[in-house]
Amino acid sequence: MAAPKEEQKNPIQVIERMMKLLDVLAEHPEPLGLKQIAQITKLHPSTAHRILAAMTADRLVDRIEPGSYRLGLRLLELGTLVRSRISVREVALPIMRELHAQTGETVNLSVRQDDEIVYVERTSSGRSAMRIVHVIGARAPLHVAAAGKLFLLEDGPSRLREYARRTGLAPHSKNSLATLALLERDLERTQRQGYATDNEEVELGVRCVAAPVRDDDGGLIAALSLSTPADRMKPQWGALVKETAEKISRALGHQKGR
Repeated sequence: MAAPKEEQKNPIQVIERMMKLLDVLAEHPEPLGLKQIAQITKLHPSTAHRILAAMTADRLVDRIEPGSYRLGLRLLELGTLVRSRISVREVALPIMRELHAQTGETVNLSVRQDDEIVYVERTSSGRSAMRIVHVIGARAPLHVAAAGKLFLLEDGPSRLREYARRTGLAPHSKNSLATLALLERDLERTQRQGYATDNEEVELGVRCVAAPVRDDDGGLIAALSLSTPADRMKPQWGALVKETAEKISRALGHQKGR
């Protein structure tokens, strides 16, 4: 049965109805039937069914049996991403400011997206008064950036080889590690010292050191890095970045050894 003409609204109203359906399913732990959902939301049954079908296709809603629905696992996946990419920023930023104050250099927070890292937060000031610069969408391949190398190390040898085949380890500068053997040796050093380095591999004249940020389950969810002009990087800053990343991890509930 077609929905009444007055219910055939514009896209914004469709989104509003979708959210109303999600809210109703969130309020009920048990699966709900279409008739019950339509009654609670006051939507025409065919309208509710049409929107629920679209959400089921995108796994936002699970259809348990014909005419019975509950929230879908895709929402859990999205929630996990939000938790790792937004909550960590809120926890990390005050601690990043402390590292910035100690070094006077740029401090970055990045997360992984497919074969790249994405910078999601930065404290930066050059050599003057500090200001916060939000970097949304700036990216770099995993194998050329110190932060990215941490994720490749976490992947293990098999997935590292797959990454190398998939990307060809394309260089970004003359210093980029463009062979698997060179990258493997670099990752071995990273594992021993507990932090990764980028020796002008993304951009000539810029060096970087990065350490892992882990959540309460021990998972690698972000990388903390310090970027400097090549001639200003100090050897002792690797250990300092590692210590700072561990401080962020503890604030997120991580216990060493997990």
